[in-house]
Amino acid sequence: MAKDKPYPPQYYNDYLHLKKILDSQHLKSDEFGAHAHDEMLFIIIHQVYELWFKQIIFELDDFLSIFKENEINESHVGTAVSRLDRIIEIQKILIDQIRVLETMTPMDFLDFRDFLIPASGFQSVQFRLIENKLGLQPDKRFSYGGTHYRSYLKSSDDDEVKGSESSPSLFKLLEKWLERTPFLQWGKTSFWNEYASAVRTMIASDRHLIENNENLSEKEKQKHLDEYAKTESSFGVVLDQTQHNALVSKGEWRLSHKATQAALLILLYREQPILHNPHRLLTKLADVDELFTTWRYRHALMVSRMIGRKIGTGGSTGSTYLNQTAEKHRIFSDISALTTFLIPRSALPELPKHIVRNLGFYYDAGVKK
Repeated sequence: MAKDKPYPPQYYNDYLHLKKILDSQHLKSDEFGAHAHDEMLFIIIHQVYELWFKQIIFELDDFLSIFKENEINESHVGTAVSRLDRIIEIQKILIDQIRVLETMTPMDFLDFRDFLIPASGFQSVQFRLIENKLGLQPDKRFSYGGTHYRSYLKSSDDDEVKGSESSPSLFKLLEKWLERTPFLQWGKTSFWNEYASAVRTMIASDRHLIENNENLSEKEKQKHLDEYAKTESSFGVVLDQTQHNALVSKGEWRLSHKATQAALLILLYREQPILHNPHRLLTKLADVDELFTTWRYRHALMVSRMIGRKIGTGGSTGSTYLNQTAEKHRIFSDISALTTFLIPRSALPELPKHIVRNLGFYYDAGVKK
């Protein structure tokens, strides 16, 4: 005879606290005796956003706990990738939700818009926490009217968001992890010496093709060569630490030189078994960045459609502000930009045998074995 489970029976509505959730939509238009049908949709959409933000934070916190450890093995990286996978799927839902909100017409929105002032998405504490946990730097934020982004928050919320600014972000933990990547030194030579040689060979070959292309005029050849010189110079980001540091100081690059080199090595040798998950991790972070940028753009288009060039309820320039944040608030753009420095597989330096042997199924954080 089967034993009864030692857990009390659950009732669906009670377990999900549905009464509390479903009773939390209070229309301001009704409160002021001017019922606006679409205010219910507006409230539910934003409440759902906040629920998904809560889940994203839940996944991010677990990711951060993994990368705070001094030793990160292959299974840990795989777990971190799965957390990002879930965040990415949630982001796709966030973007799709805009389509539901767009069933509301501009006139429908005007029926209750004035009741919302000065409430605004500026005041979403959870979204600010997500940005800070990912690694958006306070001094890199787009500032509307010279005001600090936390100035729109209540003091208790301000304290929480401010605290997240000083906590280790995903970006910083990722950078430290990359800096601990082994396999860069090959004994008598290094990956970077061999890579630099391969790049010089590739560039010389490409220049030769341009110079000997009979279908191009001398003027066209020179134009192509001038453009190619810029491409050649761009490799300094990974090959020349002085040039790299100069770009960092100007805010044009963020990852440290060592972390940049490690990330590129992972991308170039992604087919090595031990680098599969690190490669997936970097790719997923670029996806997260891209999807938040897409969400901001879609949000901006929707706001422009709803209010045109009016000032937003929170006092911002509405869609203009959202477009500018989409451009400026990217966090992992360095990872996306690394494709600039990829070279063909046929030109890749061959890995020494002892490096191949070390590329086993255990990736540590620099701890000597």
